[in-house]
Amino acid sequence: MSVHAEVGIQPRTRRVDAELRMDWRRAYRRRIAITDTVIVTFVIALAQVGSMWPNPIEWLTLLKVVASIALGVLWMTVLARGRSRHQAMLGDGRDEYERVVLATGQVFGLGALAGILLGIEIARSYLMIALPLGLVALILGRYLWRRRIQAKRSAGLCRNSVLLVGGHASVVATTRSFVRESGAGYDVVGVCIPRRSTALDDHIVVDGARVPVLGNEFEVIEAMRASNADTVIVTGTEDLGQVGIRKLMWDLEAEGIDLVVSPVIADVSMTRLMIRPVAGIPLMHVARPRYEGANGWASGAFDKAFSAAMLLLVAPVMVAAALAVKTTSKGTVFYKAERIGLNGKPFPMYKFRTMVAGADQQVVDLMGDNEGAGGVLFKMREDPRITPIGRILRRLSIDELPQFFNVIRGEMSVVGPRPPLRREVEMYDDEVSRRLFVKPGITGLWQVSGRSDLSWEESVRLDSSYVENWSVAQDLSIIARTVSAVVRSDGAY
Repeated sequence: MSVHAEVGIQPRTRRVDAELRMDWRRAYRRRIAITDTVIVTFVIALAQVGSMWPNPIEWLTLLKVVASIALGVLWMTVLARGRSRHQAMLGDGRDEYERVVLATGQVFGLGALAGILLGIEIARSYLMIALPLGLVALILGRYLWRRRIQAKRSAGLCRNSVLLVGGHASVVATTRSFVRESGAGYDVVGVCIPRRSTALDDHIVVDGARVPVLGNEFEVIEAMRASNADTVIVTGTEDLGQVGIRKLMWDLEAEGIDLVVSPVIADVSMTRLMIRPVAGIPLMHVARPRYEGANGWASGAFDKAFSAAMLLLVAPVMVAAALAVKTTSKGTVFYKAERIGLNGKPFPMYKFRTMVAGADQQVVDLMGDNEGAGGVLFKMREDPRITPIGRILRRLSIDELPQFFNVIRGEMSVVGPRPPLRREVEMYDDEVSRRLFVKPGITGLWQVSGRSDLSWEESVRLDSSYVENWSVAQDLSIIARTVSAVVRSDGAY
């Protein structure tokens, strides 16, 4: 009887307890589903009205009403079956948005095909109204709910309590990533480190935070219960092996606890990863980054078109900035400096001059006040060389507008890694040198993540992540985020 109680009743009770701790996930998914339903119903009804205009009685038929209802049901079904509301991706990352786009495209492709086969004249109105309006509204709805969940996470709510299992180096790296990306909502409440590890202390220290070591790879269940974790993340499978992982999966299933296995690679986009089973083993294929071909051509065309449009749009601002620079301090209007571009090729980068004439010669005297991490970059919050007008131009990023001419000349991109100095490049190792595989950009991940406030290591990590996962879609996302960063003046000095 005691055996049955241990196997049958207590795990079920613990499963209920775990599910109660994750109520916020179900509530969040339910609200997303309700929002999706309201949006789909509204845009399909709007498209139905549009298809009947200006003769609603003549065009209103039972077949069209049934077709509209069927389209709505299909849309909601594909959103659900496409796992666009899966708890593993809600609230963070691009995968949620990408699945909404994919599901919507599939629905309207099938709808258009059905309209042709059944001879129903609905494709035009639905493609012109329901498709664009519905897609934008669905993504906007997800975005607004995501903002809400992130606000709650900032207040300490709606977060995942995580137990990490793996070697010392891997659990430290994973913990540091979760601390750095606090908005992802993962709090490390403990770690299990293999017995063979040299780190057998009762805790590890990551960025000043103490994380308890609760056991080894064979004590995960006890550690999970002791820490009240609702998610177990395995950062390395070598010590557990296939049999150990499978047993852990079964044990956590009985406890109602999520199991996540982290690959050994980091900062690689999901678009480059594909998991396929071979001989019963899930193998992860990592595709090579694509910098050329159709993607490269599309990026180059976009860069030139966007830069030309921006130069026309901001021409009055640039004229005003040029006059302000010229009339308030001695020296040239533009500042020209050497930067290293694609494949290590140097080029002259243009900016509005924001410092006094001869500022470069004063760097040696000011090096003792350098705030740049690692001494690689020279940064000062209160740099005495910056002119009053220059400080305003920097705060609003107006000083960087002439770089659109560099983009037109093919030396830079709108989005890319930060343009490096020659002395920086001379210090690059093989990993950092990959930044030179793409053109430097006017904006980038470094621009929307803090600009001058970033450490050298963090700037390198962001640039490396951008290069490894480059895509046109990512560029568009960064451009949109740049507007917000400039308005807030994050890290600009």
